[in-house]
Amino acid sequence: MVNKVILIGNVGADPDVKYLEGGIAIARFSLATSEVYNNKNGERVTQTEWHNIVLWRNLAQIAEKYVRKGMMLYIEGRIRTRSWDDQNGVKRYTTEIYGDNLQMLSRKQDNGEKPQDTHMPQAPDLSGSDDSDDLPF
Repeated sequence: MVNKVILIGNVGADPDVKYLEGGIAIARFSLATSEVYNNKNGERVTQTEWHNIVLWRNLAQIAEKYVRKGMMLYIEGRIRTRSWDDQNGVKRYTTEIYGDNLQMLSRKQDNGEKPQDTHMPQAPDLSGSDDSDDLPF
């Protein structure tokens, strides 16, 4: 079974970062993704979906330092739904994306620091043409 989510979207608010016992960081923020299509009348429609992102430990600390409202991010992770009873005893649910990988697709604007990519392997450079016949097959 597979539970894998890949999102590219814009951050809705600066991350809310908290530290648990033992110094474990947890960051939460919203991410907006949009789909644009033409309806049956030919009108252009934009549909925005909001996702609740949760990052832990090192990724949470990176988000605290670099991620800001409006930035475009690539998030790879998995869907988690949790429930709780509110103060009136009504069962509530929320669906969150627990991020495993994060890549900043736009830069932080306020202090000029360059954001870093995390947990995203770089694709090998296949553009170089080595015309060698030493193929492994």
